Amino acid sequence: MTPAPSPRVRRLAETGRAPVGFLIDGQPASALAGDTLLTAILANVPALRQSEFGPEPRAGFCLMGACQDCWVWQKDGPRLRACSTPVTDGLHILTQPPETWP
Repeated sequence: MTPAPSPRVRRLAETGRAPVGFLIDGQPASALAGDTLLTAILANVPALRQSEFGPEPRAGFCLMGACQDCWVWQKDGPRLRACSTPVTDGLHILTQPPETWP
């Protein structure tokens, strides 16, 4: 049995901020207040999403809101740019486009 992949980001500092709970594709995740959604996601899972152009996992590219590589969706549909959106308590994000949802 292959172990689950490790998160891409490991927090080394600023660990004293308030915890924030949210969901990634229905799975519980945690972050710290003030984290961007991209940081919060990558601190919990190894990739942001699968590429729509091939089998490679994606983890964001520019990390400053210029490249369009970090879009995710809220459970109720609207898109969010993960690199510039603060994570909020109770947020439920989906990492694949709505047309792939069951």
